[in-house]
This record gives sequence, C-alpha cells and structure tokens, in this order.
Amino acid sequence: MSETEWLVDAHHHVWDLARRPQPWLDEPGHELIRRTFGPSDLRASATRAIAGRRLGTTVVVQCVPSLPETRDLLALADVDPLIGGVVGWADLTSPAIGDVLDELRAGPGGRHLKSVRHLVQGERDPEWLQQASVERGLRTVGDCGLAYDVLIRPHQLPQAIRLAEQLPDLPLVLDHAGKPPVVGGDLASWERNLRALARHPQVTCKVSGLVTEADHVTWTTVDIRPVWDTLLSAFGLERLMFGSDWPVCVLAGGWNRWASTVEELLEGCSAHETAAVLADTATAFYALAPTSCET
Repeated sequence: MSETEWLVDAHHHVWDLARRPQPWLDEPGHELIRRTFGPSDLRASATRAIAGRRLGTTVVVQCVPSLPETRDLLALADVDPLIGGVVGWADLTSPAIGDVLDELRAGPGGRHLKSVRHLVQGERDPEWLQQASVERGLRTVGDCGLAYDVLIRPHQLPQAIRLAEQLPDLPLVLDHAGKPPVVGGDLASWERNLRALARHPQVTCKVSGLVTEADHVTWTTVDIRPVWDTLLSAFGLERLMFGSDWPVCVLAGGWNRWASTVEELLEGCSAHETAAVLADTATAFYALAPTSCET
C-alpha cells in the first residue's frame, strides 16, 4: 500500500484509568467506555477501510485539563508509530504558557505536539475565548508554530467567530463540527454561525463526533446527511478532515460503523476530494509525517 492510500484519523482519545482518572466517565451513559483504552484497542477496533484506505496514522487528543496527561500522550506518541500528532492541554490564561509549551516540546515525544485544546464547551463565561489572558495565550500558541483545536457547543460558535477575526494567523480546527444538535433536528442557528465561521480561511473542520450528538441507538446516515451537506457547502471538501472520536463513538455504534457512514457520505466525490477528507487536510494542518507503517 502506498503512502497516498493511508487513512488519517484526526481525532481519537486514549486513557489509562489505573494511571489517570477520567471524572467525566462517571457521568450516566458512559458505562460502555468506562475502562482503559489504548492504541492497541484502536488497532483492533478500526478494521474497516474507507474508500480503500486503512488506518495509517492518528492524532490523539487530550481529555482532561492536565499537563501530566499531555506529557503521557507525547511520550506514547514517541514510542507508538500509529500516533503521528498530539493535541495537548496547557493553561492558556497563564503568563508562563510559552515556557510550558517549550518544556513540553523539549520532553519525550515533544516533536509530536501539534495543537492545543481547552474544554471551552464546559466554560460558563459566554466570552471565555475573548478574555485578554486567553487571547494572549493563543497568540503564544501561534507564535510557537502550533494550532488550536476549538471544542465548543453550538451556542458558543459566536466566540469562535470572534476568535477567528481577532487571530487571523492562528490555524483553527473546529472539533466535532461544533456539536450540531442532530438529535433535535433544528440546525438553523448552528448552520448560520457555522457558515460565518467557515468564511475565515484559517479555519478547518473535523467531521467527527456527530453520531454521539444523534440518537445513540436509532441514528442512520439520513440523520447525519443534513449536517454533512452544510459542512460540504460551508467549508468545501478540502477543509474537512475525518475523525472518529474513538472510543467515545463506541457509545453510538463504534469506529467501523462511523467509517461506513463516512464512506457513504463521500460517494460521488472525486479521488482528490476523498483524499483531502481522509488524509491530506489533516496531514497538512497537523504537519504529520507521511506514514508507511502497517497498523
């Protein structure tokens, strides 16, 4: 298999509950994933090809606001060839964030740090991303040559729009398409704000996390397609990247079912467009090294 035939999973997680608790897993509804998950579990789960591509490299994403977790993920990427990039956490409000990022990149696996993420979806401040300290921190992230993963809910999209306006040189990727309310079906407000965000050329979007915003049991491709059509229209295929949100997606069918759905959504797309969604956009955004290893 040539390098151009690999699949990049631009968004997944791992956690070792014996090493680091994940308090959010204690919430009702997470019973299926309330155990340890590592890269070997992902390899065993991700058996389905998409448009002839099999999993070749991934981007692992932080779960908790913890520097030790980020260090663990970087060290894991240093020894596991499946992981090509890490989206870590650092305190964006800290005046010392530049030193922290330098320390992370100087440590084991530091070359794999590609982006920073904060769990803005859990912040009550309706202008959290507009705080002066946060903006200063994000400018430092950009100055360090890193990107920023935007994790928000639909009502927080205006914050992301203002962020894109304020920091036009900072590469941004919208995680999980901003978590559209698939299960409710009322996408109008989400769509309006998503289109406004997509007008900023430094913003890309992950086609990930959609099934857990749908009914976990009854969802079908029909439920996902209105979101896909909006993303396609707003961003174009060359600014979208596939992500599984594994193992969270296990709650709503798992990696292979989502992969099958993405392949169905890509029907009719050109080979170039398909390659963009499944590998090329994520590879460019996260500056991933070409992969040639079997998984």
